Amino acid sequence: MQIPELHLEDILRLRKQHPCGSFDWKVVRLGADIGLECLGCERRVLLERRKLARRLKIVISSNNETGDDKIE
Repeated sequence: MQIPELHLEDILRLRKQHPCGSFDWKVVRLGADIGLECLGCERRVLLERRKLARRLKIVISSNNETGDDKIE
């Protein structure tokens, strides 16, 4: 499975709904694990890159440093 290139402050939509009802998450930490913050209730979680790649549906908005507005 392809692991997408992520940047801080990216907004992601995951396949399954969080218990608060939101599907959308903000990237708050990059590394071996990806830190995500729920946009509905501000809960923070850490996910392994491979698990995130499986759960990711779409990158809604990308905070790309190159200035390229393309959504992957």
